[in-house]
Amino acid sequence: MPITRTARTGHRPGRTTAALVAAALALLATLGPGQAAAAVPSASPGLARLLQRDADALRDAGVSGVSVRMRTPQGVRAVRSGVGDLRTGDPVPRDGYVRIGSTTKTYVATVLLQLVGEGRLSLDDTVERWLPGVVRGAGADGRRVTLRQLLQHTSGLPDYIQDVVPDLSPAGYRENRGTTHTSEQRIALALSHPPSFEPGTRWEYSNTNYVLAGLVIEAVTGRSWEQEVHARILRPLRLTHTFAPGDDPFLPRPHARNYQQFAPGGPMTDTTRAYLPFDGDADGSVISTATDTNAFLSALLGGRLLAPEQLAEMRRTVTVPDRPGEVPGTRDGLGLFWTPLSCGGGYWGHSGSSFGTVAWPAATADGRTAITVTVHSRPGDEATAARQIRGVTTLVDHALCAANPARRAG
Repeated sequence: MPITRTARTGHRPGRTTAALVAAALALLATLGPGQAAAAVPSASPGLARLLQRDADALRDAGVSGVSVRMRTPQGVRAVRSGVGDLRTGDPVPRDGYVRIGSTTKTYVATVLLQLVGEGRLSLDDTVERWLPGVVRGAGADGRRVTLRQLLQHTSGLPDYIQDVVPDLSPAGYRENRGTTHTSEQRIALALSHPPSFEPGTRWEYSNTNYVLAGLVIEAVTGRSWEQEVHARILRPLRLTHTFAPGDDPFLPRPHARNYQQFAPGGPMTDTTRAYLPFDGDADGSVISTATDTNAFLSALLGGRLLAPEQLAEMRRTVTVPDRPGEVPGTRDGLGLFWTPLSCGGGYWGHSGSSFGTVAWPAATADGRTAITVTVHSRPGDEATAARQIRGVTTLVDHALCAANPARRAG
């Protein structure tokens, strides 16, 4: 689900605990950027075999289960590897339901930009205009934060995530997973901390930005962000397997089981049930399938959801600071990241995660080719986590380069 480069608890843990948080919650924030991938071999095998090879490599890197679904002008390719249930050994379901986490943000940004296109608000409006008095505290001031800065993570507002993981352990997950928060409570948690920087002066991922964006949608339309996403995106595109579950923590069937290792060498804990403290708002609560996710990205980038002016705004990017292991040159738009490919150009997408799962959707600039990779376990040590994410980004890189040899991705 949510995403910050380094997720952290609000209890200011020591170095050891902080490292475990970074590993276990890695990508609970910005799973848009990834890690550098090797170029596709010149003598590339068939696309399906290529996908299967890289999915098997993820399995061999310790992921319990992997599913890949790719949509191209020539048709659909889908592969699986590993198992969908460690207890029974059942395979990963074909096109099962998954929590797509922070990919939710792309849906929310799309709705906000539709409202811009309708003249009902402006990206330069302040948060204060639509949510008077909501962003005040510890130095934060909604009169100085714009909607564009929310969508592009340049607001400086702190991330509430640090306050909703009080105990990073199997027992802590089970004890706290049913705790619910309103959007206002999440914002209040965030605003108990000072801003990270002056609005517009830097970039730093914060899930709080999109909780606020969800409230802005409600203030403008009189309906919840979930209702607007359904009416404006899901129903027109007939995405019947995509929805926001509210406080329902369970996945529909079929679905793989998800597993989180909370400490290096520790047991794999079944985390299929949602962790509602961060799985329940406009920053990362949507459930979908790979088929629906690919269809959404294809429609969005193909110009079916936004007018050209608003789609151009969405793809107007700022630099994301380079971090160890991430792809140099990654950039952030409004609810979409652009990530370079080893063969030239790049892809658009917004990945997401929760305890035990990562969903990584990506699409070419014209939307004609889209791929979603889902992994169903997360390790407890940083080195293994980095290796597995490298496997995901390598798979995406190989697939998009092989499917688009003329390199029209971006």
